[in-house]
Amino acid sequence: MASKVLPITASLAVGYVLGRKFGGSAEGVNLRRHLHGNLTLLSRQERKLAAALIQAGHAHIFRSWPAPGIRDAEKRRLLVAAAAQLGSVAPGLEEERLAVLLPPSAPQQPKLVEAHGDARADKYYWLRDDDRKAPEVVRHLEAENAYTKAVMADTEALQEALYAEMRARIKEDDQQVPARSHGYYYYTRQATGQQYGIHCRRAVPPGAGPATETDGVDESVPEEVLLDENARKEALGVSYYSVGGAETSPDQKLYAWAEDTVGGEKYTLHVKDIAKGTELMKPIPGMSGNFEWAADNATLFYVVKDHLDRPYKVLRHKIGTPSEQDVVVYEEADEAFYVGVGKTRSEQLIIISSGSAVTSESRFIRADEPEAEFRVILPRVQDTEYSVTDRGSWLFLTLRDKARPNSELLVAPLGEPGKAEPLIPHSRDVKLEGVSLGRGWMVVSERSGGQQRARVYPLPLDPAKQGEAALLRPQAGALKGEEVVFDEPAYSLSAYLTGDFDANVLRMSYTSLTTPSTTIDQDLTTGKRAVKKVAPVLGGFDSSRYTTERLWATAADGVKVPISLVYRKDLAKLDGTDPVLLNGYGSYEISNDPYFSSSRLSLLDRGFVFVIAHVRGGGEMGRYWYEDGKMQKKANTFSDFIAVAEHLCGRGSGQGGRVLASPSKLCIEGRSAGGLLMGAVLNARPDLFHAAIIGVGFVDALTTMLDDTIPLTIIEREEWGDPAADPQVYAYMKSYSPVDNVKPQDYPHILALAGLHDPRVGYWEPAKLVAKLRELKTDARLLLLKTEMGAGHFSVTGRFERLKEIAFEYAFLLKTLGMTRVPLAGAGAGAQGAEQAGGAPAAASAPSGSKL
Repeated sequence: MASKVLPITASLAVGYVLGRKFGGSAEGVNLRRHLHGNLTLLSRQERKLAAALIQAGHAHIFRSWPAPGIRDAEKRRLLVAAAAQLGSVAPGLEEERLAVLLPPSAPQQPKLVEAHGDARADKYYWLRDDDRKAPEVVRHLEAENAYTKAVMADTEALQEALYAEMRARIKEDDQQVPARSHGYYYYTRQATGQQYGIHCRRAVPPGAGPATETDGVDESVPEEVLLDENARKEALGVSYYSVGGAETSPDQKLYAWAEDTVGGEKYTLHVKDIAKGTELMKPIPGMSGNFEWAADNATLFYVVKDHLDRPYKVLRHKIGTPSEQDVVVYEEADEAFYVGVGKTRSEQLIIISSGSAVTSESRFIRADEPEAEFRVILPRVQDTEYSVTDRGSWLFLTLRDKARPNSELLVAPLGEPGKAEPLIPHSRDVKLEGVSLGRGWMVVSERSGGQQRARVYPLPLDPAKQGEAALLRPQAGALKGEEVVFDEPAYSLSAYLTGDFDANVLRMSYTSLTTPSTTIDQDLTTGKRAVKKVAPVLGGFDSSRYTTERLWATAADGVKVPISLVYRKDLAKLDGTDPVLLNGYGSYEISNDPYFSSSRLSLLDRGFVFVIAHVRGGGEMGRYWYEDGKMQKKANTFSDFIAVAEHLCGRGSGQGGRVLASPSKLCIEGRSAGGLLMGAVLNARPDLFHAAIIGVGFVDALTTMLDDTIPLTIIEREEWGDPAADPQVYAYMKSYSPVDNVKPQDYPHILALAGLHDPRVGYWEPAKLVAKLRELKTDARLLLLKTEMGAGHFSVTGRFERLKEIAFEYAFLLKTLGMTRVPLAGAGAGAQGAEQAGGAPAAASAPSGSKL
């Protein structure tokens, strides 16, 4: 039977023509007259909303309503949806519309969770379903999604505008800077209108000389497509697609890749003949995405996961044989250790690494002896980690232990790794982060004072004759490495040798909050350099309109906490009246370094100040910084973030009178462990913040860490502690675990994000947090849960779909700030700027002040 209720869009179209006849008249607010007997089915708030619609000139909406009892639910939905779509015409409707919307109410089914004589009644434990299929759970998540969509309905036009801005800044037919290897240039490109990468290569022309800083692809050479992710996704008919690893065989004739089509980070391994395009083996499912070729072009080593998603076992597969015959070459028995396999840059050695949060062990074979037995390099010692690379007959080990927390570089004979000698000694002030080795060069990545840098060292060209021990003699001059740094106050830098092992090219990837990702190559033999690419930003983007700063806040214990921020010079007032978005993470020694985001321009060009709090628990200031924000010192992460917020608001010690934010406009965001940070500071200081985005947040930390059937719990004990075994750890975690500390108080506006198939943070953690907040919070501010039903920890995969997610998050912030109709300012702001500037990308120039 056809509905007698007018479609919303048709109803609104009529309203624009006729509705204003009723606006403001006494007759227009006569509900009984206009609702045709339907008055009694509406609640008091719904009546107020109907009256507001009529007062605004939209009485026509109700003219076609049938009698009471007929399609009553649809009438209510129409009422709310109409108000959302009319928000731009009559903004005053929004308050009434939100009052009508009722959020889902999660049933309370208390489950006692006991430890150390303490019993907690977890009312929402039932939201956990490891199979992700329980009807009552799916219904609840879908109801939350529907509520979120309804609340955000008035921002749909804004979301579309934000998406259009962001997409207009992207050069859709873009291409990576190629990497030259084994006679080919390898690169990934994107095509206009397509969401996923296309992995390609072109042959190096015959007679081409060695790689230099000007080396590049010859476009006249035919392109070979190795893997088109767009075509692959379409052929599989899946909504989610992600490639975990992809690699050609040493002879460059075969291509292997691992793909995930669900979002749960369980990959399937494929191998194909490049020339023929045919697959050579039955796909191997259930692996981690990590694999490596042996030198014979026929053997693959790959890693599989256990029932808790732990990569724990390495198998050897021979192309052409059934996978059931694959040989286990290593199995890690300790459930706190994860396993990986890889090859050194020289391609001489295959390394199996096994590591927990603080301890590691590696073993190796020669790549040309795939059936040999793997040999341990250095036996595992608790709280000692090392990584390995090689050159000739020598091993280079980057080692960290309690005596050398910032790591030191050692060198040892390949056959006698126990005889390692220091090459670059430990420093309390400089953290050694990585080493890139070539035949004639060594690049060491370092971090000091919160900034990244690199040093380049020449190496003896005949190590077999001279021995790497020559490097240890100061008179050899090898320790006088040239420094690579940049002048901006805050940036990210990656420096490494590119190309084949014999090549002499240093590649530097640089970005900052104002500088798009920039790739620079340098020929180390001549010192000449070339800017290979500046990531294009369409729409007339001009980096000189923006500025970045590095500030320092004083934490509660007197420690100085670094802050990075960016704003547009002509828009930010820097007087406390600007909207501010403060980002934080602070776990796992991960450095939350500044980087450029073209999407972020949609905030900056609306007057936002974007800020990163480099809190303890991260790695920005070295190993000590990390260790001072984990285990029984985790509270430092939270107090650091609060100190940064106070500093921005002009309340911190040493602030100097400068006020950059106010609690009424200070928004915060964090993902995963950063979501735990968000939850903790919202419970502790809700008065300090206006709105928060909690992305896939680890917010039910105590309950999760008590349950070793949940993936990651065992390995995470070296990050958070073991509350099941230690009552002090239990009490400490209970004091900050966000779900356990929700209380009856006012909270800021909150948007919580989850992924149904997330193997790292169960979707139920954000769901439980929202349910408990709905139960206890005392304010009427927005509280939304949005669960991606077809994605995992890293949300959606398509580049344009991800832009839609960002647009949604930005629209949430703008809605809470009353900024939904604040336009972009000037050129450099996306679609408007692209039209004005003809879509010109940012100019290709190197960041200033680099030294080498």
